[in-house]
Amino acid sequence: QVQLVESGGGLVQPGGSLRLSCVASGSIVGPYFMGWFRQAPGKEREYVAGISTDGSTNNADSVKGRFTISRDSGKNTIYLQMNSLDPEDTAIYYCNPNLVGFGQIGAVFASWGQGIQVTVSS
Repeated sequence: QVQLVESGGGLVQPGGSLRLSCVASGSIVGPYFMGWFRQAPGKEREYVAGISTDGSTNNADSVKGRFTISRDSGKNTIYLQMNSLDPEDTAIYYCNPNLVGFGQIGAVFASWGQGIQVTVSS
């Protein structure tokens, strides 16, 4: 089984930055895609960014040029550097892996857990 714990969220002003961390426990066998997802109040959960086992990355159009996903394999940790934050980025952020491809929210196989709140407000 895989447990994922997100951290690093909080309250930030528009234009500011945050760095989210996702620490994974347990093992995932074979190639996979780790993704960041978010869910805003009253909205469906959506894909934000992903990174594959080979290091390839992908961003949703909504965060292109502003967010950067990266990994530290030695710490079993995935990061999301969030710059130029906008109030529209306010959401609960989650990480989750899948074996299919980038942005495959329907194919994630870990529990969503509690996520981490990001609030962008003046």
